[in-house]
Amino acid sequence: MFTGIIEALGKVDAVERRGVDARLRIDAQTLDLADVRIGDSIAVNGICLTVIELAARVFAADVSVETLTRTTLGEWKPGTTVNLEKALLPTTRLGGHLVSGHVDGVGIVREHVEDGRSVRFRVELPQALAKYVAEKGSICVDGVSLTVNAIDRDAFDVNIVPHTAQKTTFGKLRTNQKVNLEVDVLARYLERMMLGDSTVDTKPEFTRELLARYGYLK
Repeated sequence: MFTGIIEALGKVDAVERRGVDARLRIDAQTLDLADVRIGDSIAVNGICLTVIELAARVFAADVSVETLTRTTLGEWKPGTTVNLEKALLPTTRLGGHLVSGHVDGVGIVREHVEDGRSVRFRVELPQALAKYVAEKGSICVDGVSLTVNAIDRDAFDVNIVPHTAQKTTFGKLRTNQKVNLEVDVLARYLERMMLGDSTVDTKPEFTRELLARYGYLK
């Protein structure tokens, strides 16, 4: 688990294709790897990866075809800048929100405009994920824990303050770039609990009527 509070910026050192899978090497740069061991987890642009090799400031992780196709990782190249966060400890301050590192889908930056001293980003998301995003709720974008300012059918807005822009990839994020999205884990599990044992083919649609039936709406 992670918090969505980025600890450092790293760079992709190499992407080695191995059939349909790949091995990723990341130059962690200023991220302290002194307490990292083989088998530990590090979130790279919001993707939870398992460390399989460590050498000085570089770590390696194997990446499955599922991850390559469901995230932006399949488009990374040597030199790509990425957000890094080590897995949280029981003593970690939970400054963001609980993040699993399991990407739900890929969004696209549709607009970014100055908003006072911050920058307001509008991100288009898959319609299937929109129901899990709530105004003033939390969302993880490329590993960064953010507050949703507004949400409509196919896009949401977030504000990036100067500190976040400086310490994360948001400082260089531009229109039409793709980003990894992870919705609030509580929303996903709430839906699954309410649907019970229904299969994918027969499960009822997650609607206001379903929420009312279980007492979540009056």
